[in-house]
Amino acid sequence: MEIPVEVKLRFYSSMLRIRKFELKAAELFGQGQVPGSIHSCAGQEACAEGVCARLRTDDYLIGAHRGHGQCLAKGAESRYLLAELLGKKSGYCLGKGGSMHVAVPEIGILGTNGIVGGGIPSALGVAVAVQYRGTDQVVTCFFGEGASNQGTFHETLNIASLWSLPIIFICENNLYAELTPHRLHLKLPDVARRAEAYGIPSTVVDGNDVLAVYEAAGVAVERARSGGGPTFIEGKTYRWEGHFVGDPAKYRPAGELEEWKGRDPILRLKAHLLENGLADGDQLAGIEMSIEEEIKEAVEFAVSSNPPDPSTDLMSGVYAAFDGF
Repeated sequence: MEIPVEVKLRFYSSMLRIRKFELKAAELFGQGQVPGSIHSCAGQEACAEGVCARLRTDDYLIGAHRGHGQCLAKGAESRYLLAELLGKKSGYCLGKGGSMHVAVPEIGILGTNGIVGGGIPSALGVAVAVQYRGTDQVVTCFFGEGASNQGTFHETLNIASLWSLPIIFICENNLYAELTPHRLHLKLPDVARRAEAYGIPSTVVDGNDVLAVYEAAGVAVERARSGGGPTFIEGKTYRWEGHFVGDPAKYRPAGELEEWKGRDPILRLKAHLLENGLADGDQLAGIEMSIEEEIKEAVEFAVSSNPPDPSTDLMSGVYAAFDGF
């Protein structure tokens, strides 16, 4: 089925938002305005957008430490997300979560996670709850290829398969587990082969082609909603920054980054739109200007917001209210 033009234009807008958000976040980090560290997903935009474009607001997402793009693709607003990165009270988690621990439950974002593979068993629990309630919601779980070496990965896939849970595992394989190249920690060229060992339908896609990711995600979401169980999607992609912003990434071979920048998912979609007469240059330039203005306003909002007040906010949100059994 052909993807409608308006959907493709929405892909373009969303991936631009992610890219420009990440570049601005890295700039603010360099200025000392971001406490802690940040992990940029610039270059990986197609994986997040292609999957999240298939989800409803009430579907669930659990991300990993490189999760800004996933949150934005799921519907998070750039101003509140950036405020969270800057540790401001106006952020989604009141400035207490920061870059790696963002949750927006009202749109299904149940949290990103700073622990490698830490979100995988959490997603399993959410999928069990969905199945128990009998709804047709879908749970998506994002992680990198390095997480597939964690024991929780294998335990989760085994239970998800046995119980036919409505969960989609999305491995954003950017070729490096922190500083370690894929070939030094995985004998298999494709992480998806591990999922097949647990009887989970799996697919390997070009993670820099948002159209391919969208197609694969559509099959997976339909399977999960109809009670068909889990799916594993591996997107072959590449992060432009090092493991964290500021990492010089000297472990990468000469020319590798430039080669992957030639597969830029945004430029590839732009070329597709122009070459097929689906949009013109002025239309795409207008979208870019709109996103630039949005990010500019987000920066102004975040920078001007106040940080939490220790005298009143130190213990807020730490404990849930409890009215007894």
